[in-house]
Amino acid sequence: MATSNTSKHTIGDGAGPYDLGELATPAADLANSHLDLGSVLVPVVEGGQVTVEMSAANEPEAVYLVTPVGRIGVHAFAAPRSGGLWREVARELMESLSGEGAQASAEDGHWGREVVAAVPGGQHRFIGVDGPRWMVRCVASGPDEAAPQLAQLARAVLAETVVRRGNEPFPPRDLLPLVLPQVLAEQVAAAQQNMAAEAGQVPAEGAPSSPLNAAPVAEPAAAQSSTAQSAGETVPGGAVEQAAAATVFTDEVSAESDLVTADEAEQDAQVRPPSEGSAMQRLRSSRKRRRR
Repeated sequence: MATSNTSKHTIGDGAGPYDLGELATPAADLANSHLDLGSVLVPVVEGGQVTVEMSAANEPEAVYLVTPVGRIGVHAFAAPRSGGLWREVARELMESLSGEGAQASAEDGHWGREVVAAVPGGQHRFIGVDGPRWMVRCVASGPDEAAPQLAQLARAVLAETVVRRGNEPFPPRDLLPLVLPQVLAEQVAAAQQNMAAEAGQVPAEGAPSSPLNAAPVAEPAAAQSSTAQSAGETVPGGAVEQAAAATVFTDEVSAESDLVTADEAEQDAQVRPPSEGSAMQRLRSSRKRRRR
């Protein structure tokens, strides 16, 4: 469980995932290393790509990091002050998966129990952490051959995740609000306009000409939101640039239920320069240190 105390933490000090109120670094300073989704700030992955999954109602439902070894999603939920929500959720998740015929197992991870569901050709790994009035859950999906690397990367991402709980009263287990940054919201709006045009709901004039399941890729310069500007120059391959190059998927293409092969993931994740402060960069640095 993420501890709650009066001391301030810094990204990478081993105390993550973090509550924003306990972080010494202002959220604005994380603009190039983290994707700000309102209730949760997720560190981008070196060489990764951001995708947004739309619901059947054409509304943004989830945001994922697509990496060369699999797909990672992080969500924050309201939780009771007493904590312990992930333990309950993990137990229920195991029962639900087993009841549906999946091969579910529990493994001990850095924060305690992790739930792993084996599916043909791959697996889904669920990692949860309790914090002050919140629970954060990471879901990592990928092919069997990349499972060890994906598990390490998912833990690295979760270790640098920041939760912005806020003071709004939410019932325990409620998903905390997903708020897209400006550049991602523009991508979604373009996709929504295109979907509506295809459905004959609005004139197609001015709508993007790209396919329904993919919003057009914006130029990196368009990613200079007010938050990014206050944080300084955009870092190549960082959160701002990855958000500008995001892909929007309709409900017909599920980002969580459909596994991608290692080759497909490699093709989807455009190779970019290392992003400052990224989880993958820290993971690779730690591997280099261990080899010395």
